[in-house]
Amino acid sequence: MRKRIATVLLAAAALAVVALPVARAGNPHFVGDPTITREGDTLTATGKLAGLGNEEQVHVVLTADVQCVNPGNNEPRAENKGAVIAEGDFPVQNGKALFSLSGVGTTDPDCSPPMTLVYSNVVVSVPNHGLTFTVSGTF
Repeated sequence: MRKRIATVLLAAAALAVVALPVARAGNPHFVGDPTITREGDTLTATGKLAGLGNEEQVHVVLTADVQCVNPGNNEPRAENKGAVIAEGDFPVQNGKALFSLSGVGTTDPDCSPPMTLVYSNVVVSVPNHGLTFTVSGTF
């Protein structure tokens, strides 16, 4: 009887060791590059994530440097800093998630016409997984 119990416990332990990595399996990554677009002053990032395992949702953040530029392409003495443009939680299904984040950067003082907002160093990140996608250039 002891041999039988020991065999069952050994089999259960082996199954637990094998099942543990499967339950935690995942290789979070962007599927292709996220798309960054601008319409008016609104900056939008869309994309797809995969390898998320059995998570229920994933948190995605869109950040950028925000500058207010006058018609002479000069930056006035305003606080033009990096900012979180948008962030959100997106549902995960079968280890995959689609995301779309949109927002408008702010400056202090406000960037009013004839001044325009300029975005640079745009970053889409998934903080809980250490993923980042950076776009150089301006939008």
